[in-house]
Amino acid sequence: MSMDKAIKCSVLIVLAISQAALTAGELPAGSNDTAAAAKPTMKAADLFPDSVVAKGKGVEVKRSQLDDEAIRVKAQMSARGQAIAADQSSLLDKQVLQQLIQLQLIKDKANDADKATAKKEADRLLDDAKTQLGSDDALNLRLKAQGLTRDELLSKWTDGELAKAVLIRELKVNVTASDIQKFYDENPSQFEEPEMVRASHILLSTRDAVSGKELSDEQKAAKRKLAEDLLKRARAGEDFARLAKENSEDPGSKDKGGEYKFPRGQMVKEFETAAFALNTNQVSDIVTTQFGYHIIKLSEKYPARKHELAEVSPKVKDYLTQQAIQKQGPEYLDKITKEAGVEILDDSLKPVGTTATEGSPGAQPGAQTVPKPATK
Repeated sequence: MSMDKAIKCSVLIVLAISQAALTAGELPAGSNDTAAAAKPTMKAADLFPDSVVAKGKGVEVKRSQLDDEAIRVKAQMSARGQAIAADQSSLLDKQVLQQLIQLQLIKDKANDADKATAKKEADRLLDDAKTQLGSDDALNLRLKAQGLTRDELLSKWTDGELAKAVLIRELKVNVTASDIQKFYDENPSQFEEPEMVRASHILLSTRDAVSGKELSDEQKAAKRKLAEDLLKRARAGEDFARLAKENSEDPGSKDKGGEYKFPRGQMVKEFETAAFALNTNQVSDIVTTQFGYHIIKLSEKYPARKHELAEVSPKVKDYLTQQAIQKQGPEYLDKITKEAGVEILDDSLKPVGTTATEGSPGAQPGAQTVPKPATK
């Protein structure tokens, strides 16, 4: 994809990420949620003269807006372990500027119905994130790790949903029932769900909570002794969820009573092997992994299955809608940008005709697959 086309698609990337910014942790005590992404305590406007970098009819973007947003995006990428090369950093700045320009133009075209739809969808996404992560505390921890406040996240999701609502209306996107059926029939593997289990665990970590370093042998022995005591209590019939909430050191699951639902290949090997070997309501022996000592209780097993069309229809419709926007959007965004007479006043931020490599910030979002329905 050329850089010019990648730049034109920048606001479309908001749509692709708006529903994927937060996901529940997959490995017990294995995420880096406790290591918050660096977030500036001062705004760029507090440090540098605040010049205008782009302007047009109904559009004005200041250097501080661009710098603050670019810093936030780069901090999130860094928190996810994505390295940013110097040439990619420059491209990302250009994309962020185009996103800010395009969002201003799109917001100017939004009507009351678009705004109501965007608010409703953003609120729903926030509720879904809380449900998936298990609690307000878990959501706050994930937001901290991504360098976001709740209001900032809701604002980003609202912008994404507003852009989507306006573009659906302006581009006259209409995904029909036959379109959904055709995609479902032609992509059967996308709707298959592997064998899964729902299990809860209590983790006693053998790593320091702050430094991540291994505990001493004496400290590990104390943790092991506590794990043995908790195992006796669990097997004696005490409420497992309560024991997890009171004792587990896995921040990603303790508020949910230690519960996860997962297929093979998602958890660390020792944890997975033990969980899939259990019978329903059985409590495991103490399982040792790189994270520490686990006590696992199996709640339910789910055989492999294929989702019915009725289950996935809303997801497929949303996916096909986004595909239509991705296809038609660049030309439309180019049109309204020209109509607004937008000028980029900083030469270093103007797009040039080079190529964005796959996997760079200028490349399209990842594999185009349809998210499966949330399972609990």
